[in-house]
Amino acid sequence: MSAVSVRARLVAVAATSLLAASCGMLDDPVEDRWESRAEFSSCGKVRLAQGEEIQKQAVWEIACLRRVLKSGESAELLATYPTMEGDPIREYYRLTPQGRLEVYTDSTDDRYSDRKWSFAECYTPDWLAEISCDR
Repeated sequence: MSAVSVRARLVAVAATSLLAASCGMLDDPVEDRWESRAEFSSCGKVRLAQGEEIQKQAVWEIACLRRVLKSGESAELLATYPTMEGDPIREYYRLTPQGRLEVYTDSTDDRYSDRKWSFAECYTPDWLAEISCDR
């Protein structure tokens, strides 16, 4: 294969990638949902080391979420923790005024994952067991 045809293929791939990105084909709908959310007050940020548990390292932050739950207001908490390989995963916990818990997980920096965002709601972690999605 000649150097010119390799260069032409590389240019074509780069142009296609730019076109796909500009048309929104590479967007992540969960990330878009997170970015366009109405922001809530913050209960802080927690950075966990390998093997640390959120319920032991984020006592103040969890107490903040519990206070918000009792008051019927809303809040967000960011927890960052490493994968086994050390890549960061970010989880955003959002308590809505209705007492529902939304969890957005950003795995885009985890090189051994699908590098996407995920979303769950009505999830009740052990460390915040008072939250009920039956409200």
